[in-house]
Amino acid sequence: MPIVKIDILEGHTKKEKEKLMESIFKAFEENDIPREWVSIVITDLPEENWAVGGELLSKKLAREKQK
Repeated sequence: MPIVKIDILEGHTKKEKEKLMESIFKAFEENDIPREWVSIVITDLPEENWAVGGELLSKKLAREKQK
């Protein structure tokens, strides 16, 4: 039974998450894996708990907003 774990930045709506999950379920079904076998876990993370390229994402995004 597949378990899909998704870490995303906090702030996405319930509707956005449902759309994402539905597309994942469909991808499994297209590969002959019933959606009933699939579990999906979404974890919302704040920007300060994520780093990209050795830099906190919160700092990177703040810099991008200044441009």
